[in-house]
Amino acid sequence: MFNNSSVNDGFPFSIALSWNGDSQNAPQQTLVFQKGNAIPSTKALTIFKSSTFEVDVLYVDPDNSQIPQKISTYTIGPFQTSNGEKAKLKVKVRLNIHGTVTVDSVIMLEEDVEVPVSSANEAPNDTMKMDTDDVPSDPAAGSDVTMQEQPPAAGNGAQDNEEKSVSMETDAKVEPSKKKVKKTTVPVHELVYGALAAADLQKAVEKEYEMALQDRVMEETKEKKNAVEAYVYDMRNKLYDKYSDFVTPEDKEGLIGKLQEVEDWLYEDGEDETKGVYIAKLEELKKVGDPIEVRFKEWEIRGSAVSQLLYCIKSFREAALSKDQKFEHIDMSEKQKVISECSEAETWLMEKRQQQDALPKHANPVLLAADLKKKAETLDRFCKPIMTKPKPVPKPQTPPPAETQAPEPQTPEQQRSNGESTTSEGAAEEPPAEQMETDKPEGATDPSA
Repeated sequence: MFNNSSVNDGFPFSIALSWNGDSQNAPQQTLVFQKGNAIPSTKALTIFKSSTFEVDVLYVDPDNSQIPQKISTYTIGPFQTSNGEKAKLKVKVRLNIHGTVTVDSVIMLEEDVEVPVSSANEAPNDTMKMDTDDVPSDPAAGSDVTMQEQPPAAGNGAQDNEEKSVSMETDAKVEPSKKKVKKTTVPVHELVYGALAAADLQKAVEKEYEMALQDRVMEETKEKKNAVEAYVYDMRNKLYDKYSDFVTPEDKEGLIGKLQEVEDWLYEDGEDETKGVYIAKLEELKKVGDPIEVRFKEWEIRGSAVSQLLYCIKSFREAALSKDQKFEHIDMSEKQKVISECSEAETWLMEKRQQQDALPKHANPVLLAADLKKKAETLDRFCKPIMTKPKPVPKPQTPPPAETQAPEPQTPEQQRSNGESTTSEGAAEEPPAEQMETDKPEGATDPSA
């Protein structure tokens, strides 16, 4: 059974920050990273200062006396607060994965408190004054540094603050004050002891760039040399195999001799040439080999291109000669144009095929796959809009107006029966009407009184 385990890197030294206090205070030092501190690690310090100051990064009690105690010095500033008091500076110190301690950033924090407005337009009472007096006017009255490990957890203190704010609202009816924190980045200048000067560092960077450029040129030169060698082997094998029918015997022997010459040159005088020389050698070989390769590829794809054009001609011709109802709305003159275009394309194809069939394989082709594809696209572009023309929408037919029949004359007996039925319907509707009339409205006098 195996237990889960992890390996954490620890820093072998203790690191502290040191800076000079104000005129009345002695120099201060704070241990930031203890020996064995996990890396990487970041900590934030809060320092109260009124002007530009320097922070030294130091080893604390190094075991080896040959190690200089001071690592680097950071000049923080200039900065100035709006109220003229000491500035609250948030200093972020980082121990990176390489074991290097740096001051990453310094932020100046300024709090702007808005004056609370009373709902009754009354002055705040003594309780509010006491709360204001509890806030120290000088943040550096004690120590001028605070190191934050983690944010405090909310607990009973939060509840006490809530109760306190409730009591203030009850007594003075004052809205809680709003605080706005203004953050300003403070410039930091670094001085690392024992490091290269800025000019020397720039020279080293330029030298590294030159070496990287040389490595890239060497790599590209090697790729071009390998391309020449690969072309020699590949072309020679194909000349004896699938390219043999697409080159004359004389050209074949000449090209094979040229390939052998270049191969010998690669392993003798051309062993260590420049990139441009290898490019020129490859272009010289391709000037003879590319036409052979083109003839083979055209012969390989010509059959499918011809079949595609024939299918296109057959499809549009059959559609134009069809008696199908979906083509009846197309005018006969338009159909004739499609038939003529198909016949023209077919004639062109027959002539080109006859010319191509008369040529040997090692001759340059006259019927190219690109021309066949272009011819098929032209035919499709001309015929398709005609044969896919939609049918015209039929006009809606309005129905004839309906004739109204005159009422037939009625006999006296039919008129009498209709009158009786009307009377009976009225009598059936009278009871609710009588009931509505008998409802006595409020405040009305009785007529029998």
